[in-house]
Amino acid sequence: MKNEQRSKHWLVLAVVLAAEVMDLLDATIIAIAGPSIRADLGGGTAFLQWLAAGYTLAFAIGLVTGGRLGDIFGRRPMFLAGAAGFTLMSLLCAVAPGPAWLVAFRVLQGLCGAVLIPQGLGLIKAAFPPEKLGAAFGAFGPVMGLSAVGGPILAGVLVDADLFGTGWRAIFLINLPIGLAALAGAAFVLPRNDDRDAGLRLDLPGTALLAGALLLLVYPLVQGRELGWPAWCWAAMAASPPALWLFARYERRRVRAGRTPLVEPSLLAKRRFNAGLVVGLILFAGMMGLSLILSVYLQLGRGYTPVRAGLTQAPWALGTALGAIAAYGLNTRFGGRKVLVGGVAVIAVGVAAFLVTLAATGTSTSPWPLLPALLVLGFGMGASMTPYFDLVLAAVDPHELGSASGTLTAAQQIGGAMGVATLGTAYFSWGSLHRVLWLELALLAAATALCFLLPPRAREDPEPAPEHEPAQPAAAH
Repeated sequence: MKNEQRSKHWLVLAVVLAAEVMDLLDATIIAIAGPSIRADLGGGTAFLQWLAAGYTLAFAIGLVTGGRLGDIFGRRPMFLAGAAGFTLMSLLCAVAPGPAWLVAFRVLQGLCGAVLIPQGLGLIKAAFPPEKLGAAFGAFGPVMGLSAVGGPILAGVLVDADLFGTGWRAIFLINLPIGLAALAGAAFVLPRNDDRDAGLRLDLPGTALLAGALLLLVYPLVQGRELGWPAWCWAAMAASPPALWLFARYERRRVRAGRTPLVEPSLLAKRRFNAGLVVGLILFAGMMGLSLILSVYLQLGRGYTPVRAGLTQAPWALGTALGAIAAYGLNTRFGGRKVLVGGVAVIAVGVAAFLVTLAATGTSTSPWPLLPALLVLGFGMGASMTPYFDLVLAAVDPHELGSASGTLTAAQQIGGAMGVATLGTAYFSWGSLHRVLWLELALLAAATALCFLLPPRAREDPEPAPEHEPAQPAAAH
């Protein structure tokens, strides 16, 4: 590790976290601000769906490619390009004259985010010495959790405040100072002698195959409930695994021909990394799905205003910060896996407490009885996210960072879309938050079981490479 990188590693972390905050705020604000946007610009229910779906689809589909672009052209240039594009698209979203324009700018914003975000994990791992990586990822996870939960709170406050008559447009304008600060910091802090490989080439056919496979899965998940789950939605989701298999087969052939793959086959051959992908998919499905359903429940089920619904979730954000602080010390003492499992267990306790509170309060509209359960939920989230990234990336080699970052973030985004679709369908079909919470408990149980496939601690020797040909993505998929 170069001395310049080591002396600036905390500044690198701050720049990367600023980018993460921009992305997660934009991914979560629509749940609260959507009705106000529709009232101003017009459009039907499909418009509200596409405000979220356009961003989600573009972001999820572009993430793996965005990570590979960092390997080819360098993570610093791609971070700068992604941050500039994301900030510009935020401005265009804020001044959009109509529904179609806003959806189009949201799609472009998602693509810019797909270039920006995968560089972050690689930049952190490259900038920090091994003995400080745990502390870096210990800050990374909680900020993500706080941003995801804080998005609805911020959206409610901004929409209700109507600053300078901007109304809902302020939720996009807030990205401008954050984006400009991230750009300025990145220009001065991120290392210029980045770890790029001039011999790599972008795998365009592989990109198209993977984009098609993810589109077949994510589009029906996001739009299915709103469309009434027609037969083509189920057919598209059923076609996604065969499409992923075709992608994996094509990647194997590309490696055998000595050409650059989109996803490193050696990465997909690592059991711990694949287990971490699935754990993240389940955890983010529960986190993003429950966050959205809670916002809907408070506004539609209890008649809260947007700002009141947002502020009611403040203990969740506070608990996330407290859980992260507690987990940082426990991580060194007990190991990351025990802290991760313990954090998931605390989330389950919070969900159970929420169930008991709902049963005890009935139709009460007071937010106060809900606050203890939300605090416990947030504490568990902060505690579980603190060791997660360090554990999953522990066995990743330097040449795999781009693929690993893009693939890991894509799994989280797809997990969030799956959680919104699954928990949303359950809530609107059953009309009961109680059943949704039981479904959340089932997701947490599955995540806990898979956590034991991860290493006890992040700072262990990486898994040995397979002696046979490492290109085995078909089994991984």
